[in-house]
Amino acid sequence: MRNEVIEDIVSRCIPADAYPEQWETDSLAEETHRLLGLNLPVQEWAAEEGIADEEVLERITAAADEKAATKEESYTPAVMRVAEKSLLLQILDQKWRDHLLSLDHMRQAVGLRAYAQKDPLREYQREAFNLFDGMLGSVREAVTQMLMHVEIRVDAADLLARRQQEQQKTLQEQRSDPALAAPPVPQQQQIGDWQQSVASRRTEAAERDANNPNTWGKVGRNETCPCGSGKKYKQCHGKLGSNEAVERVG
Repeated sequence: MRNEVIEDIVSRCIPADAYPEQWETDSLAEETHRLLGLNLPVQEWAAEEGIADEEVLERITAAADEKAATKEESYTPAVMRVAEKSLLLQILDQKWRDHLLSLDHMRQAVGLRAYAQKDPLREYQREAFNLFDGMLGSVREAVTQMLMHVEIRVDAADLLARRQQEQQKTLQEQRSDPALAAPPVPQQQQIGDWQQSVASRRTEAAERDANNPNTWGKVGRNETCPCGSGKKYKQCHGKLGSNEAVERVG
């Protein structure tokens, strides 16, 4: 919409095949300030040798794009998308209501065209199309003007939170890249690896010395105590805590 508005005001103020001396530079400067909030040296541009309307259009577009990008960086893209949607819906709703009212007035008056030997239906269709086209242009100008001049009040903490959310979302998207993510380990394989790890930490019964707890290694709580008492480990040395390697299975 912004680019179309710029094209419209440039074409209005710089007629086709006109010399720079014939350009309406004052009007162009006023329109760029009114619609875009920009103070541009249009008069100085027109005084340049070999300047053309395409160059003026490109300079105004570049300045408007830079201002819009700065505003978006200041408020974050998420805030700007909400503002754009809200303003567009409000303006479109109001312009459409005005358009329907204009059509109703025209419908009441178009019947008089029959006295001038004109087909009222064709006259209504032609003028309705012109009204609709004018409404679209009015919407573009109003939306562009509001977004280029709007100042959004955002709480500093809320703004920081939004930026952190965007950064976190970007990081999650990068991590979810199939090319970078490691394949998940099946649950059965995880259980098997755990069992194998536990088993590797245990010492065989034949290698244990009943009189030397240092040779017992990892002892299961429900195993017979290696000391030879016949009790379970949890009710004997495991209860006393003499062996610091106590396996907890949960």
